[in-house]
Amino acid sequence: MKTQLRFASLALAMMLASGIATAADIKVGVSMSQFDDTFLTYLREDMDKQAKSYPEGDGVQLQFEDARADVVKQLSQVENFISQKVDAMVVNPVDTASTARITKAATEAGIPLVYVNRRPDQAKLPKGVVAVFSEDVEAGKLQMQYLADKLGGKGKVVILLGDLANNSTTNRTKGVKEILAKYPDIEIEQEQTGIWLRDKGMTLVNDWLTQGREFNAVIANNDEMAIGAAMALKTAGVKSGTVLIGGIDGTPDGLNAITKGEMTVSVFQDAKGQAIGSVEAARKMARNEPVEQNVVVPFKLITPDNVKDFK
Repeated sequence: MKTQLRFASLALAMMLASGIATAADIKVGVSMSQFDDTFLTYLREDMDKQAKSYPEGDGVQLQFEDARADVVKQLSQVENFISQKVDAMVVNPVDTASTARITKAATEAGIPLVYVNRRPDQAKLPKGVVAVFSEDVEAGKLQMQYLADKLGGKGKVVILLGDLANNSTTNRTKGVKEILAKYPDIEIEQEQTGIWLRDKGMTLVNDWLTQGREFNAVIANNDEMAIGAAMALKTAGVKSGTVLIGGIDGTPDGLNAITKGEMTVSVFQDAKGQAIGSVEAARKMARNEPVEQNVVVPFKLITPDNVKDFK
């Protein structure tokens, strides 16, 4: 009887093992710089949808972790993924200048690594590491050129910067200033960081208005700060459209603000495109399939004339 039980147990174990083997989804650890960032929320949701789109047993299981804007915490999450022996990792870096240790840990462990949305600052990534991103300099150029044309090439502008540790901030602002260099009659009145947040954008613009500063346009590194600027101007009794407001990302709230005339322009950053690109790259690398090392997802200008195409 005991022998029969042992055989039954063994048969059950083999069946279970067989079942697990046929459902061998690729396990991918994902460290996001912060969950409460609006654009990154859309990116995370689209990554989850992409992972679930593959057939059962040939798909991807994502394990999301929130680094809470902490470089040390993000490195710890990567080290935990490595100890769990995940098949691949996707990292949205907290600080693009501090990714060397993450890259080193992944390559030494032989685990494929995909950077998404924010490309590390280093010029060349090592083998086994890829980046899926959009060219932020181009976003700044598209945004500022449209506003410079609307301003007729003259006036005063204020710039709301994103997180200063993020190369998206540096590059978007670089793009803005490359366009401004062609327009000597457009002057930068103020330039401060709103760290990507709506309430910080609102506070900064409100402070500038209280100080009596005059400006014809607000150039924001993202839609959230642009919306905050629009809220501050509205509270101060400034009529919509009097001060031009530009954002970047093309979030649903940003699109609505353009539709209502509260924002002048935005630049669409394709969260879905970045999500598909990063999950697909991780999946291919885990299966030893070839991938491009730099996958660039293009930006697109959003104006009142074409905003409906992005909804």
